[in-house]
Amino acid sequence: MIRLGLCCLFRDQPIKFLTTTATSISKMKRHDALAKLSRLCLENAAALLAALQFCAENKIGCFRVNSQILPIKTHPTCGYSVGDLPDGDEIIRRFKECGTFVKKHKLRTCFHPDQFVVMNSPRLDVVEKSVQELEYQAEVAEWIGADVINIHGGGAYGDKPKALDDFARNLDRLSLSVRSRLTVENDDKTYTPADLLPLCKATGIPLVYDVHHHRCNPDSLSVEQATKKALATWGREPMFHLSSPIEGWDGRKPERHHDFIDVKDFPDCWRRKKITVEVEAKAKEVAVEKLRTELKNGQPETIWFVYLLRCADGSLYTGISNDVPRRLVQHNAGIASRYTRSRLPAVLVYQEALASHSLALKRELAIKALSRQEKELLIRAAGGVKSK
Repeated sequence: MIRLGLCCLFRDQPIKFLTTTATSISKMKRHDALAKLSRLCLENAAALLAALQFCAENKIGCFRVNSQILPIKTHPTCGYSVGDLPDGDEIIRRFKECGTFVKKHKLRTCFHPDQFVVMNSPRLDVVEKSVQELEYQAEVAEWIGADVINIHGGGAYGDKPKALDDFARNLDRLSLSVRSRLTVENDDKTYTPADLLPLCKATGIPLVYDVHHHRCNPDSLSVEQATKKALATWGREPMFHLSSPIEGWDGRKPERHHDFIDVKDFPDCWRRKKITVEVEAKAKEVAVEKLRTELKNGQPETIWFVYLLRCADGSLYTGISNDVPRRLVQHNAGIASRYTRSRLPAVLVYQEALASHSLALKRELAIKALSRQEKELLIRAAGGVKSK
């Protein structure tokens, strides 16, 4: 009944989407720049097909496509049309192949443009750039069969009613290809479901209900009421968003997303509904698998961590735990490991979340097999302590 969605990237799978920068492209001759962009687009089409194949094989029903699937497509000086690229026809063919796969396996694809897409900005140039970005994503959406291009309401600019009126008026700038896919989402700072529902009713744009945002930025509606009203805005399978706070609901910044979903954050009123729930969690495909298992079993699974400690002599120790802070205290009390006992104090320099004890054990063995240099690179790439 519930279709779980994976957002843009993978944590453990070797499926990567490539991009570039305008700075890099601007330093190249136009012919060479177009050749490079063509290659990146081809590789991203192949990566998208691999992502969709993974989703089909692992019962993930929806995949959100990265906004830079065609890198810097709408940049004001380095942008391009696909017809400009040496392999333009082949690029389109490969993306359409993704669309054929989506249809055959009854998957769903969608887009969620970056934050700079603001349809109610008082600056005309920002609105024009937003329109260009939406039109580009609708072009790819046509190829791959995506039915949702989801954006936020934008800014309030000191006058919410006027800002929403501006949003509605600027919809006339969009093609039918965009309008037929466009959705709007409540956010954690400005627009609540109660703010956006009148806009949805007036314009026919469905509401992507983000329950995490609603809990951070509440209004007069309960989760059950907002769910019911959001469902009524859809003429096709509804799409909702789910995430959990990294520091818990009593933490300093509950809007920050956790690696995984706390199954208790999944609204009971969503169960047995025919909806898509995009899982906005940092552990990506691992988080989706964990949530699906917990929804099926009705019980939360314990999250395990593999961690690295830097000992007083500079050596690195690798271990696993389902409670890293407690384990670190035990290490520094000399009761956790014979190795660290004589090398205290030990400092936590890296941690990585895994969905099960067995996965943590496998990852521990893999990290232990790394050279000292490779472990240092792992720590450095994570910027110190990391929860993947």
